[in-house]
Amino acid sequence: MSNLEADVEIADCRSGPHPLEPTVEVLTPRPVLLGPRQEVRRVLPNRERRMIGAWCFVDHYGPQDIAGQRGMWVPPHPHTGLQTVSWLLAGEVRHRDSLGSNVVVLPGQLNLMTAGAGIAHSEESPADHSRWLHGLQLWVALPDPARQEAQRSFGQYVDLPHLEQPGLRATVVMGEFAGVASPASTYSEIVGVELEVAGQQQIELRPELEYGVLAVDGPLDVAGQMIAQSEICYLGGGRSSVELRAEPEGRAFLLGGEPFEEELVMWWNFIGRSHEEIVESREAWNAGGGDQFGVVRGFDGDRLPAPPMPTVRLRSRGRTR
Repeated sequence: MSNLEADVEIADCRSGPHPLEPTVEVLTPRPVLLGPRQEVRRVLPNRERRMIGAWCFVDHYGPQDIAGQRGMWVPPHPHTGLQTVSWLLAGEVRHRDSLGSNVVVLPGQLNLMTAGAGIAHSEESPADHSRWLHGLQLWVALPDPARQEAQRSFGQYVDLPHLEQPGLRATVVMGEFAGVASPASTYSEIVGVELEVAGQQQIELRPELEYGVLAVDGPLDVAGQMIAQSEICYLGGGRSSVELRAEPEGRAFLLGGEPFEEELVMWWNFIGRSHEEIVESREAWNAGGGDQFGVVRGFDGDRLPAPPMPTVRLRSRGRTR
């Protein structure tokens, strides 16, 4: 999914070493319009906290009734320095990219695109789409040197591992959780898990990682803190477990990872390491994409041009406010 806001991160994201201690912070989303009818709730990057591990971007959209409508329609656009994680909860989305991929994303299947130095893709609801559209679009920042050396790739994982116990079903989307590992390729210590919770449940964590819990369906109690739909409860680190409670039941998405220690520049759909690098990527995309991004074929519409650069140099802000 494209970030249509040109000024959302006119900054470096400096995480830097910091102690991992338990905390409870509520990250509240803000509405962002993707096109004339599609609104998403953007919770990362957040005003107070820009990353959780290598997770640097989280959009939650729907559930939206798109019966008789076009639904999702995001023209071809570029990415650098990241992986896109598409996780549908209801509906279908057709993904096309400059590698020649042309697949339909379905609920419960992980669609993982690795940009490396550059890739382009489009997303749209199929003509025969279902009534409801509901999902998450997440970005994972690639560390050096992976962002330069990692091959551009797209993978669709249709049979992800599960962990089940009374009142809890966990689908391991990325990384490892409670001894169960996802087959998806990762480039840093990261965790992404969909949790279906009924009642009160104790969720296993790793003290050396930091975590956040996103409420997918509605109110959720996380470590004694109630959060609303699309809010993230940031938990910090140093925990071996956390208590979740949903009455009678609900869904959550667990985000975790090793604190990302590198400096980032994040602007539009690009993640780089300097102002100059962002400028070069923007110019390459607006000049036609070339070898860096390639061409998305089969989409009925024009490419999404990169917006003008800000009038000030991209400057450092830090990992947290």
